[in-house]
Amino acid sequence: MNTEKNTILIKEDLSPAISKFVIYAPLIAAAAKAGQFIILRAGKTGERVPVTLVDWDADKGTITAIIQAIGKSTSMFNAMKQGDKFDTLAGPLGAPVEIKNYGCVAVVGGGVGIAEVYPIARALKQAGNKVISILGARSKELLILEKEMAGVSSETIACTDDGSHGQKGMVTDALKAVAENGEKIDAGFIIGPIPMMKFTAKLMSSLGIKPHASLNPIMLDGTGMCGCCRVVVGGQTKFACVDGPMFEAADIDFDNLILRTSEYKAEERASLEKFKEAGHKCKVGLH
Repeated sequence: MNTEKNTILIKEDLSPAISKFVIYAPLIAAAAKAGQFIILRAGKTGERVPVTLVDWDADKGTITAIIQAIGKSTSMFNAMKQGDKFDTLAGPLGAPVEIKNYGCVAVVGGGVGIAEVYPIARALKQAGNKVISILGARSKELLILEKEMAGVSSETIACTDDGSHGQKGMVTDALKAVAENGEKIDAGFIIGPIPMMKFTAKLMSSLGIKPHASLNPIMLDGTGMCGCCRVVVGGQTKFACVDGPMFEAADIDFDNLILRTSEYKAEERASLEKFKEAGHKCKVGLH
């Protein structure tokens, strides 16, 4: 095994757009907790990108991250191979999720958010909770870690928008059905696209479930200095990377958050198209 820090030991493609990385980072592996994240950078001139920790092994000194190629930087990450090194790998960052015995908890993951909610579900199960995991994606090929989530859950429900796997419909449909079947849920933890988190949190509140949502999609520098991850929670300005990323979802101003995260969509698309046209030949010094 290559024991040089930041080296990719295993690279596995989970779908055409989603890749799993096992990286040698012993200091991070020894300190990581559920809900925390790392900062990755492919090369010295690359963008610093926050990525949630999916798994870690202190004995082996490894951490696991799962990345969906959405923009230029995440596409650069997923073009890397086993044996490549990340120029920057910092962490663990962010406040860990409060893990305790709530009773029965609903853990809801959408898309790549399934990977990010996995360590939370595992820790909640280890703390003695009954864990009901609801996993959602647009289609079967984007529904990841179903087997792993089943291994740390009391019950697992899969949903796809197109009905290609599991139940056809949204995670909110599945959650509503669980509640209508008489299950008393005490707390909920949600990670996924911001609109999904908004409507799932709203439903949980209406069902008497205390919802928590992770705002990792809006983070940038991971230290609270850039201000990009500011969010209104309970009428106060918070920074997702240092005050979160997990917050009590009933207090989050999701509408303001959606407006802010859509502000630079055109520029993000232009940067990605330029990267694709260059045939991934970016001068970032991956080795």
